[in-house]
Amino acid sequence: MGTRRKSRELTMQMLFQGDLGKQTPDEVRKLFWPSRDDVDAETRGFAEDLYRVATSRQAEIDTIIEEHSQNWRIERMPVVDRNLLRAAIAEMIAYPSTPGPIIINESLEIARRYAAPESIHFLNGVLDAIAKDILKKRLA
Repeated sequence: MGTRRKSRELTMQMLFQGDLGKQTPDEVRKLFWPSRDDVDAETRGFAEDLYRVATSRQAEIDTIIEEHSQNWRIERMPVVDRNLLRAAIAEMIAYPSTPGPIIINESLEIARRYAAPESIHFLNGVLDAIAKDILKKRLA
């Protein structure tokens, strides 16, 4: 697994932990990292960047998700799905030089490991619509 994919996976795991445990981002970090001494500095740094964006801009990201996921409120989505979406959108926002298709494909690979099989098409559709919308706004 590449450094970036591992970082994306770790980001989703931290978001998942905070979502289920109703912990602050600092509490999640304190509990999450001590058990992962095998993670190199580059992988951890990218994961921390994505996590910081996802948590500091969560309200904005959740609004984006709800605008692009017809008939789905964020709190009704499976926890893995909503946190994969949050991590991917955080990357789209914070790293505009990373092509949307790469972010989407990486997110779907992580989803294949953690999400329900029926979630893949949903995640792909929502992320594709969001990526196109974000790109359109950048070009405007």
